[in-house]
Amino acid sequence: MSGRLAGRVAVVTGAANGIGRAYAGKLAAEGASVAVLDIADGSGTVADIEAAGAKGTSFIVDVTDPDQVAGAVGDVEAALGAADVLVNNAGIYPNQPLDDMSITDWRRIFAINVESMFLTSQAFTPSMKARGWGRIVNMTSNSVGLVIPGFTHYIASKMAVIGLTRGLATELASFGITANAIGPSLVRTRTTEAGPGIFFEVVPQMQAIKRVQLPDDLTGTLAFLVSDDAAFITGQTFYVDGGLVRAG
Repeated sequence: MSGRLAGRVAVVTGAANGIGRAYAGKLAAEGASVAVLDIADGSGTVADIEAAGAKGTSFIVDVTDPDQVAGAVGDVEAALGAADVLVNNAGIYPNQPLDDMSITDWRRIFAINVESMFLTSQAFTPSMKARGWGRIVNMTSNSVGLVIPGFTHYIASKMAVIGLTRGLATELASFGITANAIGPSLVRTRTTEAGPGIFFEVVPQMQAIKRVQLPDDLTGTLAFLVSDDAAFITGQTFYVDGGLVRAG
């Protein structure tokens, strides 16, 4: 395989469908071997990876479970080699009014959207440190710069992702590891299509680029951030959202 990531091994969480699946396919096209970690069957994504001429594998992993995440490190290394790239894509985005929200609801969204990134980063970075090279990309959201009701716990979790990313950048830079975040707009996926259809009419009109965002709109930014081309970029959040968030 040729490409900017030839010889690299990438791990993508939540890659059985949607944005994560597009990410896995792009990383494979750039030459990386790719491991899919998801609670859903990732065989379709593996087929995409192999169609791109790369090696792929998938594991059923609950990334909120410390033991499962720790076990996944050995599984990935046995199948593909030690991870060079970690893409923390797994996340949920329930619409829920504050008055209807329980502490269990709050903790669940933080467990999936934030704590999973802590667990995977802690688990996969030792091998990156040992080799003096690594890339972490965390998925946040442009909702942190918007005014939308019913997403208090989600917005709080995505603000925490930005903080986590900055902290990782500080701690890992001396080992040759960068950490950055990507914040998309509303992206058309099977999951988002299950929500209110009106969102796909309203949100694009708020953007400078007035069309619905697709997963492929994000893959170029990801490929850049995990390559040597972005070696001097860390701790940053990139809003890839068609110009919806234009300040701050």
